[in-house]
Amino acid sequence: MADLTLPTQENLATIIEGIKAKLNMANTAVMRPEDFDLEHYEDLLYLYNMVQKKASFSINEMTAIVEELGGMRKQS
Repeated sequence: MADLTLPTQENLATIIEGIKAKLNMANTAVMRPEDFDLEHYEDLLYLYNMVQKKASFSINEMTAIVEELGGMRKQS
């Protein structure tokens, strides 16, 4: 397994894909690794670690996580 403490594009992709998989997101196209900058890496890693520890999520938790991710996306 990669050392996710290192802020690289590859690790960023692993984190985003891991969050999507754990949340069983239906519309995964809205969350692509290239939509995020490394400046948010520590926040994304924190969110990833939190998500990986939980067995399931309420609707409110999922909404909060998706909103948090949305706030970290690159502004176009």
